[in-house]
This record gives sequence, C-alpha cells and structure tokens, in this order.
Amino acid sequence: MSLIQDLQKRSGNVCELCGADHNLSVYEVPPISTGGVDGSLLVCDTCKSQIENPETMDANHWRCLNDSMWSEFSAVNVVAWRMLNRLKKEGWPQDLLDMMYLDDEELRFAKESGDHLDESEKIIHRDANGAILQAGDTVVLIKDLKVKGSSMVAKQGTAVRRISLDRENAKYIEGKVGATQIVIITDYVKKMSEKE
Repeated sequence: MSLIQDLQKRSGNVCELCGADHNLSVYEVPPISTGGVDGSLLVCDTCKSQIENPETMDANHWRCLNDSMWSEFSAVNVVAWRMLNRLKKEGWPQDLLDMMYLDDEELRFAKESGDHLDESEKIIHRDANGAILQAGDTVVLIKDLKVKGSSMVAKQGTAVRRISLDRENAKYIEGKVGATQIVIITDYVKKMSEKE
C-alpha cells in the first residue's frame, strides 16, 4: 500500500484533524524525522493551508481539536498540540492544552516547531545571507568545514537536507553530511530555494 492509502485506511478517509471528507492529502510533520505513516497525517486543504500559513488561521475552525487531540496516533497529537499553542491567546485552547498529554518524546518533537513560544522568545536562525532557516530546509555549505572530532572535511557546495534547529542557539543547526550527523554554524550555509 502507498502512504496515502495507509493514511486513508487509518483515518477512515477523513481529515485526521477536523473530520472533513474532501480535498485530502498527506501532510508530513516537520521537521521530518520518520516520515512514513508514523510521521504523517491525512489532512484537508483547509487544515493544511492554515498549518502552513499561520497568518490565515481561523480560530473557530480549530475547535475540532477538542476531539482530534485524543487521537491514538503521535503525528496527529503533535500537530494538535502545535496548533493549540499557536491559538492559546484565544483562551479556550489553553484549557485543551492543560488536559492534553504527550509523552516526553512526542513533546520534544512537538516543540521543535517553536509554536509554543511567544514571538519575543523565538530564536531565529539565519543563513549567511540573512535568509530565515526552518527545520526541514536544505542548505548548502559555502566553505569547506572540518568536522570536530573526526578527520572528515565537509566540502563547499555540499547539500545538507532536512536540517534541524538548535532551540537554544540561533547560530547552530544540525544535519547529515553523508552518514555523519554534524552541527553546523549558520554563518557557513546558504539556504537552497525550492527551485534550486
């Protein structure tokens, strides 16, 4: 079975967040660590566009999280937690957050988006040109970098896919170069656009 077929079967062919039964597609929860069924959910166009474009959020649409936050699937719980945190200024989402339970690993993954932080608390990662980096982005090294603790040199021009961000330090990101997971200073990378 394909990923979309697995998710359709799991969800009963409805949006796993709001229950809509039309315009459904796969949403891979960023930063994509597992992908596949465990790291994805089936969502409608309305939910997907509001997740990806926070400025278009309609708070009343997300009252559906009152039900979906109890899902048995981690990916659904993580996205529900993130959306409730984005909306907590509305009042009612805070009550749901107070009732919600995520295990330690789910909570760590949910916090990787930074949705639980106020704008003033968010650490913003920028590449050498000042472009904002987000978890899951692809970057290119702009100079050769010696990898500490090994004899490896990551060469200029190497693409590092699906980066993760250090939530404590705006200068650090992580990603894989070959099979090695390394920490990279943001001053030495350039964000790749989707066209590149």
